[in-house]
Amino acid sequence: MITKYMKMLCMFDLPVETSEDQRAYRKFRKDIMSEGFTMIQYSVYVRTCPNRQFANQLEKRLKKIMPKEGNVRLLTVTEKQYEDMKILVGSKKLTESIVGIERMIII
Repeated sequence: MITKYMKMLCMFDLPVETSEDQRAYRKFRKDIMSEGFTMIQYSVYVRTCPNRQFANQLEKRLKKIMPKEGNVRLLTVTEKQYEDMKILVGSKKLTESIVGIERMIII
């Protein structure tokens, strides 16, 4: 059986008006990065998942670290759909090019 890699995008809009909001923002950002997400744009992070089951388990873990306020969205797409994304202005970040479909990189 061929493994179908997927990309999970985490997009968020969190309040940063108070020091408590800022702390929650930093903690959430740190937590999703520890889950293997990398930033592709401000407040848009992506992570490779080896299959749908892994993506579902990751979603459950993310639900446990959600901030109380704000807006957080997850979108899971196939590797092919992700590769079809058009970049209209700018270019891929270096981390995107390096990571590709690999889940772990040793530098």
